[in-house]
Order: sequence, then C-alpha cells, then structure tokens
Amino acid sequence: MDIERLFDGASSVMTVLSFATFMGIVLWTFLLKRGADFDAAATLPFADAEPGDE
Repeated sequence: MDIERLFDGASSVMTVLSFATFMGIVLWTFLLKRGADFDAAATLPFADAEPGDE
C-alpha cells in the first residue's frame, strides 16, 4: 500500500514539474521577445551554401 502512495505522489510532482517547465518555455519564447532570433534560425536551412561547400 505504501508503494502505491509513493507512486501517486511522484506522479503528481512530475505533473507539476512538467507543467512548470512548459510554462517556462512559453514565457521564455513569447515574453522575452525572442521572435527575431527564432525567425533568423528558421531560415538557416534555406540559406544558400557557399560555392565549393558541396
């Protein structure tokens, strides 16, 4: 019975930690105005390669 209570408590803690991590990522992305950095990084795969880099 005690092991079940331990797993229930751990599950609740992990849920709260996961949600806090998610909210931290959302806040870091949108509230810190990092959109310009992400827009620049999004275009990197489409940048032309330098001649001779094949």
